Amino acid sequence: MPSLLEAIERKYGEEETAQLCSSTAEGVTAGLPVAIYVPKKSPRRCIPSLLVLNDLGIDSAGADRSSGRDVLENKCQRVEELDLAQNNLNRWAEVMNILTSMPRLKFANLSFNALSERLSHSSLQDFPHLRNLVLNSTNIEWASVRKLLSHLPNLEELHLSKNEMSSVELENPLTDECIKHNNIKSLHFTGNPITHWREVCKLGEAFPQLQSLVLAHCPLASLDTSAPSSDDPNSSPGSSPGSNYSRTESECEGSEKRGSPHEPFRQLAFINLNHTLLASWDDVDRLGKFPALHSLRILNCPLFEYPQEYTEHERRWLLVARLPNIQTLNGGGVISAEEREDAERAFIRYYMDKPESDRPERYTDLVAIHGKLDPLVSIDLRPESRVKVTITFPQENIAEERSINVYQTVNELKQKLESFAKIPCTKMRLFYVDQDMKTITGPEEMKYPNKQLYSYNISSGDEIIVSSKFEKTTSLK
Repeated sequence: MPSLLEAIERKYGEEETAQLCSSTAEGVTAGLPVAIYVPKKSPRRCIPSLLVLNDLGIDSAGADRSSGRDVLENKCQRVEELDLAQNNLNRWAEVMNILTSMPRLKFANLSFNALSERLSHSSLQDFPHLRNLVLNSTNIEWASVRKLLSHLPNLEELHLSKNEMSSVELENPLTDECIKHNNIKSLHFTGNPITHWREVCKLGEAFPQLQSLVLAHCPLASLDTSAPSSDDPNSSPGSSPGSNYSRTESECEGSEKRGSPHEPFRQLAFINLNHTLLASWDDVDRLGKFPALHSLRILNCPLFEYPQEYTEHERRWLLVARLPNIQTLNGGGVISAEEREDAERAFIRYYMDKPESDRPERYTDLVAIHGKLDPLVSIDLRPESRVKVTITFPQENIAEERSINVYQTVNELKQKLESFAKIPCTKMRLFYVDQDMKTITGPEEMKYPNKQLYSYNISSGDEIIVSSKFEKTTSLK
């Protein structure tokens, strides 16, 4: 398996030097040399500031000897972003050798390398320029995470997705106090089997300036810190997550009540809860109390599927009405004042006919804003299904009043009038007479056999004239 140094040389070639050559330019006096810089290495061979070496089987730095270390540092001195995902790195000592050879490094992606080995302090040093570290699917231990954080003072974004982390262990083993890193603003924790919000709160305590948190595909059942976890011996089989939660006035006002779901996340502006197991609207109300939260993603949760399935439109206005501080929802545009008002009014009407015990507290808040609304008038714009019309057959001078279905076709009506006019439907013609327009337009022939009657705007009191195809049309006028 190649080292990093070997992989670089295979991709970019060995180090070559430029040369200075003297020549006499055309038209320039002989004896006056002109220095021309002629690089032997093309721009394609220059190592860029973004170095991507994915899936090459790299297992070491290749800087075991002093000379090798110097060569690697010389090649990588300009590298600011490094992507070594899907290689065979499994020793932290080699990872540290790689990182130390890049003094300007700001971004490092080590995803899908087996870094379960515990990191030792002896191989660590500070990396003041590193801002973004990606450790997805590395099986890294929390002990190694703690040590890394202590040597990354300016880290702003950390990726720990898919590392089988069912708990958060960021406590200092000597003092038993949670470590704090005041510069991390974004944390990606997707796909870890964490089930309880108490554990998530430890992330907020360790990163007090956290602004963005991604918890997609985590089996979180509730945001209630008092809800029993699945392995809690005191939890009852029939209890639902969040059933013991009660909202207090102090929490509604954003108090610093210890144990509240939002307390460790005072700066959190964005959270992604897609594909979690949240199943209660109480959890949406809890999100409404996060003091700085203004952007939310919450899709594909049991909340929208059970006990009833909501349409996309219903889901959106129910969320908008419950979350007054959210400005963008599920990646959409900024929620306008008009959309919010429509959602809040729809929310009031949705709950106004329900028992008072089923109404959320947000209902009371919105009634105080918009007042008690009248229910919307139900207007059915569909045409009447049956109308009374006069059927006349001038040829035999007969007429009859009938109730007909306006959703039947012209051909179906002809079939029903065969016994009335004693004419086969294939030889029958029908004319529609509008009682209000007959003096202006006269009879209108119903030519199309598959056309439904309601499309003629037939209403009670109108007339339908039956005629034989052999009868002259002029006799109807």
